[in-house]
Amino acid sequence: MFAALVAFACGATGCFHPPRNMPNDSTIGYDGQNAIPPDCDSLARGSHMTDAGRRRPAMQWGCATYTNLAAQLARPADIVAPQTLGPADGATAASAIRRYETGHVIPLDSSTSREAK
Repeated sequence: MFAALVAFACGATGCFHPPRNMPNDSTIGYDGQNAIPPDCDSLARGSHMTDAGRRRPAMQWGCATYTNLAAQLARPADIVAPQTLGPADGATAASAIRRYETGHVIPLDSSTSREAK
């Protein structure tokens, strides 16, 4: 009974559907070499709520999230043409876990890796 009530409440309030006209990852641009963060003014959405009779200010939904994501992309070309995942190799993954659990971890190759400082 409780689950049905929760499902009805979510359906009635719209929690199964994202709000309309909200930004998504397509707001991050790409100039052929770099990821370009969104123009935050273009993400501003006016509030439909009032506070003591005055409209609340607009909010720039997703601006910080998508700006940070654009800064963190290791391969910005993935924005327009993402790479597909290769096939999973269960034996290699199991071997790595077994080495970790038994304390036989293979050290990083110092010629291609950096140690944390």
